[in-house]
Amino acid sequence: MDGLVAYFTTIPSSHRSLILAGGIAFFWLWELAAPLDRRPYAKGRHALVNIFFTGTTIVVNFALAFLLLRTSAWAEAAGVGLLPWLAALPLAMQALIGLLVLDLVGAWLPHFVEHKTPLLWRLHLVHHSDRHVDTTTANRHHPGESVVRFVFTLVAVAITGAPMWLVFLYQSLSVVLSQFNHANIALPAALDRALSWVVVSPDMHKVHHHYVLPHTDSNYGNVFAVWDRLFGTFMTIDRSRLVYGIDTHFDEREHTTARALLTMPLRKGTRRLEALPSRVSRGIP
Repeated sequence: MDGLVAYFTTIPSSHRSLILAGGIAFFWLWELAAPLDRRPYAKGRHALVNIFFTGTTIVVNFALAFLLLRTSAWAEAAGVGLLPWLAALPLAMQALIGLLVLDLVGAWLPHFVEHKTPLLWRLHLVHHSDRHVDTTTANRHHPGESVVRFVFTLVAVAITGAPMWLVFLYQSLSVVLSQFNHANIALPAALDRALSWVVVSPDMHKVHHHYVLPHTDSNYGNVFAVWDRLFGTFMTIDRSRLVYGIDTHFDEREHTTARALLTMPLRKGTRRLEALPSRVSRGIP
């Protein structure tokens, strides 16, 4: 445990970049070898648009990083937050509790709020409008949404009293798990179900990307699966019935270019259900 703490206390930016890029590369190759959704699409062009938004997320987080550092340093120095009250517990237990709270307040809660607040939902539409969910979809977030999520992260760090090594550990887990559960892959069904009791699995998260309610308003989890089960927002659907996207924004002109996605929160969608395939995952053996 001490080695883990030491590593994430001084983790170089190059290593964090490698985690991001390495995860995308790994799951991209997995998707090419054994895709869940076998429908043809312009995978390279699709990735470029999504990677553009990965870049905007990085820029937002980098520009505001000093706030995160100061919040964590203040919480540690002042002894505020949950973790100082748990100092008697083993470090591994403190870390697990800290990760759970960071996940709840910094990821699950803003995701839930975005779905329930009309203004924030307009920003979040950029993520949900993707008709070809794959590993690059994980970081397809409007810059405005990136700011909103950053604010919730600050609150989570203050409530937790998390040191920066724990924040960096959570962020690394979040990057890899998001790439994993968005990836266009199909685990054996029994394995996916077993994983979904602990972490957000691919089948679990893809329910959230089904195009209509109530499925869209379910499975908000980012890393840990416990919150959706605890708060009654857990749902399942057979993977063969999945239809990605959002029913108000099926017109490709609305969601296939960076310019259209950046301005999407300012526009009303165009309902085009006639273009809806009967099964998004047709072709799965």
